[in-house]
Amino acid sequence: MNSWVNSAEILGSDLPLELSGTGNRRALLMDALREAVRSGRLAPGTRLPPYRSLAADLGLARNTVADAYAELVAEGWLAARQGSGTRVAERAAPVTPAHWPRTPERAARPVHDLVQGQPDPSVFPRTAWLASARRALAAAPDDAFGPGDPHGRPELRGALAGYLARVRGVRAAPDRIVLCSGTAHGLRLLAEVVGGPWAAEEYGLPFHRGLLASHGVGTRPLGVDADGARVDGLTRHDRAVLLTPAHQFPTGGPLHPARRAAVVDWARATGGLVVEDDYDGEFRYDRQPVGAVQGLDPEHVVLVGSVSKSLSPALRIGWMVLPQRLVAPVVAAKGEREPFSSATEQLTLADFIESGAYDRQVRRMRQRHRRRRDQLVAALHARAPHVRVTGIAAGLHAVLELPPGTERSAVRAAAWQGLAVEGLGDYLHPGAENARLTARADAAPLPHRDGLVLGYATPAESAYPEALDALCRSLPPVSPPPAPAPPQPPAAP
Repeated sequence: MNSWVNSAEILGSDLPLELSGTGNRRALLMDALREAVRSGRLAPGTRLPPYRSLAADLGLARNTVADAYAELVAEGWLAARQGSGTRVAERAAPVTPAHWPRTPERAARPVHDLVQGQPDPSVFPRTAWLASARRALAAAPDDAFGPGDPHGRPELRGALAGYLARVRGVRAAPDRIVLCSGTAHGLRLLAEVVGGPWAAEEYGLPFHRGLLASHGVGTRPLGVDADGARVDGLTRHDRAVLLTPAHQFPTGGPLHPARRAAVVDWARATGGLVVEDDYDGEFRYDRQPVGAVQGLDPEHVVLVGSVSKSLSPALRIGWMVLPQRLVAPVVAAKGEREPFSSATEQLTLADFIESGAYDRQVRRMRQRHRRRRDQLVAALHARAPHVRVTGIAAGLHAVLELPPGTERSAVRAAAWQGLAVEGLGDYLHPGAENARLTARADAAPLPHRDGLVLGYATPAESAYPEALDALCRSLPPVSPPPAPAPPQPPAAP
């Protein structure tokens, strides 16, 4: 039996077609061509193979193919012109059959993005990065183009050791640094090596908590107040604690010096590990630099950092500064070959740091972000003075404290204004409420409050004033004062 009657796909050199069913050969060919046009496989204007070639490929008579072409031209599916062959008619746009599932329409993108954590991609230092890439490639040793080392390129580890010591007060030799693709990758590796359970600040990235949970590491919340995490809630059962000491994320503010010392004492006494997410450590505006907790005890603290905020999340380069005992296990967990960070990008970043370009970029971005923050504060002072702004001494975002019960309505109002923002409650640990109810009276954290977490780094310069205008329109008005109590009738004698 010929293959054209067996619903088999018959592959031609120019046009694969599936002739399904049995019956008239010309009708089967016409059905296959119609379906190819309907589905979009044959776009308008596509040139079809000459009928002699298609006939040979499909094992059909030349006249059968020629008649099929002619009839489809008459129906309007195809168009034939002398000297240019047969093509799909321009007016034969793909048609989606009614029984096909339709792709749901994507939600309209917001006009303005004030979600935290994303630097403006337009300010990436392309010229300086390209200059570093050229120098790095010209000087690269041959082994840089071989299989990757899971430890990371020594050139970048050496550059980072010097930079972190100078800027963040980190104490580490290059062999204590293991490169990764970012903070999330570093946490995955630490979860695998250290195990659980971990403690974590009650406000933090849900993504990080979910990532740890996916690796079998549960987290329990530590209260957060004006001085940072309440580390007095740590116990001997905690294998590690995840903190953002430089700028608590997202509420803002550094970890109090007494608590920095206390968490190191806890780690020494219990053998626990402090995992220091160096979030926004380089971007401070109204305060002196705060050194890394890692400098207090390199054998009990892991510093995790990346260039996602200072340069771009697209680079996928991060680092872990590890206690000596964890270096080999973490490298083993990564695998024999580096599967994440490009060696050439590591070399480029090493040159970028050594040449001073990284320092210049951080200073430039610090000035830009401070200006953005000041614009935000001024706009709120003028149009919403009842909204308190916190966490603005450092970082790329601020917290706008709202009247109780107004957070979700403010997020919805912002969406109506074409503005993407997040509520403070989106970052609250799901177990925080239970922990608050069972906490000792003298250790209870501040009451959970309503607010917006507002990133001011992402919008372009030209769009930022309009974004602030939309924000002010979406904020709840001043809460009216409570109505006076109605006068009470005089008591009966």
